[in-house]
Amino acid sequence: MPRFLISLTALLLAVPAAQAQTPVTSADCTHPFGLLDKMERVYQLQDANGKAVGTIRQRVVSLGTEQNKKKTVTTTTALVKSGTYDTKNHLLNQQDLTFRCRQDTSFTDGMAELNPESLRSFRDRRFAYTPTPLAWPNQPGVGTEIPSGGVSVQVSSTAVDIARVYTTVQKRRVTGMETITTPAGTFQCYRVEAERESATVARADMVMRTTMKVVDYYSPGTGIVKTEIYDKKGKLDQVRVLSAIHQASESAAQPKFKEKYKVKKS
Repeated sequence: MPRFLISLTALLLAVPAAQAQTPVTSADCTHPFGLLDKMERVYQLQDANGKAVGTIRQRVVSLGTEQNKKKTVTTTTALVKSGTYDTKNHLLNQQDLTFRCRQDTSFTDGMAELNPESLRSFRDRRFAYTPTPLAWPNQPGVGTEIPSGGVSVQVSSTAVDIARVYTTVQKRRVTGMETITTPAGTFQCYRVEAERESATVARADMVMRTTMKVVDYYSPGTGIVKTEIYDKKGKLDQVRVLSAIHQASESAAQPKFKEKYKVKKS
């Protein structure tokens, strides 16, 4: 089974664009990342040579709002069903993600950063997830540092803790702006560079850690248009590209991939 290390930051949603997009303001927070009800978008996963190795399909299930205890801040939410498929459209992994927007910042779900393969060796164990959303300011300045995010999973049995598995996207920094063209349109994007650290910690002196460079091309009001992942030697390893966007009526007409497909076992 191909390794899908692309974050589902990964997993950001998009709106149609035939023209280059301009940054949005906090007034657009009614639709996080431009998401509309029942909208679907498709990302193509590619290897370093541009060969397709899989697909991510995301569909908006519902939109809603949240308020803090004092009811002074309203957060708009979008519940998204995200599925990863191989090149034969067999379902490999599926999860529910929640994207948010409040004031001048949108947030992706930290759960999207977890690689399911990192938990595959812990069969029949208990998992306690602690996600930290990733912030995406609507109008960041070049040179701006952005807070870290990701997810931590405590693995345990009925009696003892076994390990902690985590993925953290850290050292995030806006390094410039670029115009990115994909099959879904042309977008004016912020280039955000970061370090993704993934590790399994059995105990303090037993840590298996992997660190990779991640470059996201982010368009406010659209989301992540393109993601590049580089290995520890600095060579391009994988790419995720926004390839299609379907509105509610178009989404209903798309072929459905039944969940009879079982998740492949390694």
